[in-house]
Amino acid sequence: MPALTSQTELAKEGISHLGYPQYFGNALALFKVMGVLALIIPKIPYRIKEWAYAGFAFDFIFAAISHGSVDGITGQTFFPLAMFGILAVSYIYYHKLVPKKI
Repeated sequence: MPALTSQTELAKEGISHLGYPQYFGNALALFKVMGVLALIIPKIPYRIKEWAYAGFAFDFIFAAISHGSVDGITGQTFFPLAMFGILAVSYIYYHKLVPKKI
């Protein structure tokens, strides 16, 4: 699965700049692809979609914390929070459009 977890050089530099090992970036890329698939495929069960939303929320929140703790408060700190805002809007409208199924 190397193509699925391949990253640009910029992404690799960003992961190492934040102090994370290289395999962490590969794991993030793999889980992000799985999360996107869980959210866009209609037949995926409700609970799996909930976990995908939670995973993306954790990713964006901890990305902001990582950037803030390494580089201080900069634009890089707020970009993941902006993505978190978009995710929150998506989550709210998902619940308005799809009835809760357990």
